[in-house]
Amino acid sequence: MNADTPDKTDDEVSSLPGIEALIAEAGKDVLPPVDLWNPTYCGDIGLRIGRDGTWYYQDSPIGRKRLVRLFSTVLRRDEDGRHYLVTPAEKIGVEVEDAPFLAVEMHMDGKGADQTLVFRTNVDDIVRCDGAHPMRFEIENGSGGLKPYLLVRGRLEALVTRPLYYDLVELAVNEGAGAAARFGVWSGGAFFPMAGRGESS
Repeated sequence: MNADTPDKTDDEVSSLPGIEALIAEAGKDVLPPVDLWNPTYCGDIGLRIGRDGTWYYQDSPIGRKRLVRLFSTVLRRDEDGRHYLVTPAEKIGVEVEDAPFLAVEMHMDGKGADQTLVFRTNVDDIVRCDGAHPMRFEIENGSGGLKPYLLVRGRLEALVTRPLYYDLVELAVNEGAGAAARFGVWSGGAFFPMAGRGESS
């Protein structure tokens, strides 16, 4: 099936009243002001984002890329740590297995402290890593390896994919000396230390 061809699952999930209104407005470049909306919580309807970034509705993958992109623009993570689809009319719970987005492409400008890293997510957000969009490194349960996360907007993060993580390691440098030394990467005028390697964070 073509990724942009709707199936029964896509039709069902896009029939929600608030989503229907957003689809009618789709095509604009400005992100909806989800942080300003405070609709009534409508519960969970079986929406889930897998570890690989796939969106599911009642355990069936949502195949239409444009619909997934639309959903991503109205996704919000609240102070309770949970993720929601938010429209002016409804607020729907979304289960997120890891991060809601994946960073799948990286472009580098400059070197060292003047370096800037720009990422593209799996839903085509373009994010410049800097003080406003920081990167953090977490230790992965089980393997003990590092998992980098990039702040996309609000409280929403993208997990940096493994191939890009290896690229980050290649770009990493040691900053400082002795006990104050840190191993990490520069981007957008900010230094992001890699934790879990014996360096201070």
